[in-house]
Amino acid sequence: MSNISLASQKNLVLVSGRAHPQLAEEVARELGTELVPTEARTFANGEIYARFGESVRGCDAFVLQAHPFPINDWLMEQLIMVDALKRASAKRITVVAPFFPYARQDKKSRGREPISARLIADLYKAAGADRVMSVDLHAAQIQGFFDGPVDHLFAMPVLLGHFKKLLDPATLTVVSPDIGRVRVADIWSDKLGAPLAIIHKRRDPRVPNQVSVHEIVGEVEGRVCLLVDDMIDTGRTIAKAAEALKSAGATKVVVAATHAVFSDPAIEVLQSDFIDSVVVTDTLPVAEDKRWDRLTVLPIAPLLARAIKEVFEDGSVTSMFDGAA
Repeated sequence: MSNISLASQKNLVLVSGRAHPQLAEEVARELGTELVPTEARTFANGEIYARFGESVRGCDAFVLQAHPFPINDWLMEQLIMVDALKRASAKRITVVAPFFPYARQDKKSRGREPISARLIADLYKAAGADRVMSVDLHAAQIQGFFDGPVDHLFAMPVLLGHFKKLLDPATLTVVSPDIGRVRVADIWSDKLGAPLAIIHKRRDPRVPNQVSVHEIVGEVEGRVCLLVDDMIDTGRTIAKAAEALKSAGATKVVVAATHAVFSDPAIEVLQSDFIDSVVVTDTLPVAEDKRWDRLTVLPIAPLLARAIKEVFEDGSVTSMFDGAA
């Protein structure tokens, strides 16, 4: 009887949806690979179709998709691509969603509300995903919504590298825009060697994107304030926080956020006199008409590519963040 031997060499495959092609190309370049040719189109009635131009049998597939507006279309496209990979016999499928869809709906604040972030995790699993990779989840508990492994990446090293060159710790105060971001802001203050301040705010759960700022806990007078948050949607929360800091005597307000959602009227709001500069990453596409001279967009592709490489080679994603992940 003759023996049959199979090559055990793994094959990494990177596929991308249509939401943020530039990011996908940059990740492929960092990995030293090419995106698998994909035929994706939307029918007249809004249905989405996707087919891969090469065999993906037995591969380790990573499905990269950003989730800007219209978020539901891009989510559906990613789910369809995962389903196509599963039916084409991919060995392992990893959803790469730098900005996790519906992440803000991670708990019930009032009766009869959904927990939509859990629903999204269930949809990824039902489509055939084995693991999920995301950057700066709105709440760490979202990791528990998915039964398989979740690689929770942090944009902090990318942003910190930028600010360490620009800001002097002697005159800097790191500011958390609300109680929920205190833990993250505390890590920032440790890394930058700067004190921490907190803005206590109240939000009416019945009125979305509206915030009323209350008191500031911490010393901000005569200091440069670095406001850190995970996302900027309409920008009103950050603008009100910046106004409160300037009113309390801050000399400069710099805003740092991972996800530039930038829903209208964010561009106008963020160009407020109270905000001196805004720094974000490109987990979401930032169109040229949504950029202004005080906005800096840092590339997230090197971080994503390194994490993908670690997962593919069965390495450690946690080691990328000094054990903080």
